[in-house]
Amino acid sequence: MLELTHTTKTHDENRQGEALELAPTGKSDGRKLYIESYGCQMNFSDSEIVASILIDKGFETTKDYKEADVVFINTCSIRENAEQRVRNRLKEFESAKAKNPGMVVGVLGCMAERLKAKFLEEEKLVDVVVGPDAYRDLPNLIEKVDDGNKAVNVLLSREETYADISPVRLNSNGVSAFISIMRGCDNMCSFCVVPFTRGRERSRDTQSIIKEAQELFDAGYREVTLLGQNVDSYKYTPAVEEGEEPQAAVNFANLLELVAQVSPELRIRFSTSHPKDITDEVLYTIGRYENICKYIHLPVQSGNSRVLELMNRTYDREWYMERVEAIRRIIPECAISTDVITGFCTETEEEHQETLSMMDFVKYDFAYMFAYSERPGTLAAKRYADDIPEDIKKRRLTEVVNKQQEHSLERIQQYVGKVHKVLIEGFSKRSDQDYCGRNDQNTMVVFPVDARFKIGDYVHVLGESCTSATLIGRIVD
Repeated sequence: MLELTHTTKTHDENRQGEALELAPTGKSDGRKLYIESYGCQMNFSDSEIVASILIDKGFETTKDYKEADVVFINTCSIRENAEQRVRNRLKEFESAKAKNPGMVVGVLGCMAERLKAKFLEEEKLVDVVVGPDAYRDLPNLIEKVDDGNKAVNVLLSREETYADISPVRLNSNGVSAFISIMRGCDNMCSFCVVPFTRGRERSRDTQSIIKEAQELFDAGYREVTLLGQNVDSYKYTPAVEEGEEPQAAVNFANLLELVAQVSPELRIRFSTSHPKDITDEVLYTIGRYENICKYIHLPVQSGNSRVLELMNRTYDREWYMERVEAIRRIIPECAISTDVITGFCTETEEEHQETLSMMDFVKYDFAYMFAYSERPGTLAAKRYADDIPEDIKKRRLTEVVNKQQEHSLERIQQYVGKVHKVLIEGFSKRSDQDYCGRNDQNTMVVFPVDARFKIGDYVHVLGESCTSATLIGRIVD
């Protein structure tokens, strides 16, 4: 799972639907597009690609679905309640469509392939269903709907990376942006639907990533997050013309360095790392560049080796602990966050206690925690009984959440009394008298507005107090 925010959350607090809007393009055929995204950062990044494709065909965007001609939900299939939220939202769109019969309603993304029959035929909630690798086909599919037909394209691709499409930055603060560096996943974790909904892993052309980072910096952006289901397995071999010498493959450590070299004023983040693939080479690269943030999201899922084997995570408890020790040794100031699943199939009380002891060993800065939810079509659903009662799952989840809150507070308290370099991302949610931004370790920092500085500037902030999720301070020279 990709990281969603910087704070401690349970997965039930997953990112809600968010309308995406940008200014009119000046090139419109009179049709308006509304996109609502759910789930991970990759979905939000994909929505920017969809908007780019359709704006190129003359669409404008709107934040009011009632005035839209085309309405899309970009979906997440991580949990059942996410699917229910989407279904409820589609019913709201159905009411709007009754007043505007020409409206086209569609489902994009991870939920598309698995639920296409339900959405199109059984419940008749949508007109078009499009998978993550078929967004280029959207103009044609919309035309089919205009002609009175339903339209579907959920074909997965081994080549599609959308490398040539410049995403339209939706709801942008003009400071931070996502760059997708790869698509799909080859890790067949038994609980996960991603390999079935996003297809096989493929890496994007390195030069297209560098070009996008440079363009973002030139446009005033000062932070990029490199996205992939497993960024550490990034590997791109440049194509060569006949007669030319083959070029060496670019791995993730190489890519990090190349993006960091765009400018020392461009801050680099990335998500997500897989414990089996994160190398010392990556860690040394992070340590070598001041503008690569000292923060790694390293999902553990469980602290018990037997459960990890059932999850098909391809590492054990000892391997994970060794990787954490390497991070602490090579990048001592690095923050680490994680994902935790409680109540996976056959998990015993003793094995749950090993997850808690792993948390004590690492002392994560942040965590994304959720009770196991069986997803149809996954290896776990086919092989194992979902045999842990819900009350036990929830009790174990509560214990994990409580422990993480203790660790989050302990970790953030160490930042009080220290000066942090912070990129001003915007105003605090609570007051326009305060700015907010994140430090190198991805901790949210809130501090009073200073007229000398604006959004997009780097400032030095002295941490003066904290909650378990936020550092509070003031700008110092």
